Amino acid sequence: MLTQIKDGGEHSTESADAWFTPAARAPLLALLKALEARGYDFVTATPATHARVLSRADRKVAHALRDVLGWSLPFAPDLIEKDLRDLLEAASALAADEGDMLRSRLRVSRVEGTLFLHSAYPTSAHDAVFLGPDSHRFAQLITVRMRSSAHRLLDYGAGAGVGGIVAARAANRAHLTLADVNPKALFLASINAEHAGVDHTTVQVQTPEDLSGAFDLMVTHPPFMIDADRRAYRDGGDLYGGQLSLDWTLQGAQLLAPGGQLILHTGVSIVEGHDVLLNALRAQLPSDGFAIDYRELDPDIFSEELDSPAYSDVERIAAVGLVLTRADG
Repeated sequence: MLTQIKDGGEHSTESADAWFTPAARAPLLALLKALEARGYDFVTATPATHARVLSRADRKVAHALRDVLGWSLPFAPDLIEKDLRDLLEAASALAADEGDMLRSRLRVSRVEGTLFLHSAYPTSAHDAVFLGPDSHRFAQLITVRMRSSAHRLLDYGAGAGVGGIVAARAANRAHLTLADVNPKALFLASINAEHAGVDHTTVQVQTPEDLSGAFDLMVTHPPFMIDADRRAYRDGGDLYGGQLSLDWTLQGAQLLAPGGQLILHTGVSIVEGHDVLLNALRAQLPSDGFAIDYRELDPDIFSEELDSPAYSDVERIAAVGLVLTRADG
């Protein structure tokens, strides 16, 4: 069944999460398989870049499959092949747009050779399932720094599951626990993991402290922006958006097995030349039993956010990577 989209500048959808039902799992898995067979590829840009591209005169309606499942453009029903359209409809992932046009409620992007389902643009809902350029940096950090001998893996704040799935595919005989506060994220992450052939379980939790067990590897990519709308996938809390990164690191350290690693990718605010997250970590991480490797990966990201009054004290936002290793024994 299709739902009419009401256009109010940026499109808004009624029942935009209609795909969030067990009945959608099989058709969404079949969709990913069909897209793989067609060699589908799309790299998701930042929301600002996405908006700039869609502002072009020739980017108002879809002309190809990538426009439908990547750029979230409305499309004529006969633009895409019938089997793909039928799978999207069976998953309740299609909505009716103006006239006879349709629009996909989900996007599909490729990271490190694997396809991932995630929320359609714009990601304005509080429980949107995020994937973007940060996901690529996160995945690359994991592949470079993780130990392939890890068997018990945790992706905390999993979102679409990029970090955990990339890690599990690089490990030997790994079991992945996908943890998130958002049940919609866990639903899509589980489908993405199954498509990638990853043995996994999902668990809905509020904080890392809600978990138990000893993990060989924990990967996490906390929200790090100062977000006035307090969207769960985006808002990093106090400390200029760095509070969740601090909390998840401190709590996650306690979940590591001897010799275990915590790999974190996040963004930090630089205030008067000082990294506010690094200063807090130095003050609060246990002085014994952990080795820390912390470095800037990109000195200047999301520069458009500096126009916001909330960032009036911030001179830049940097992408950083942290590898925390627990001592053996």
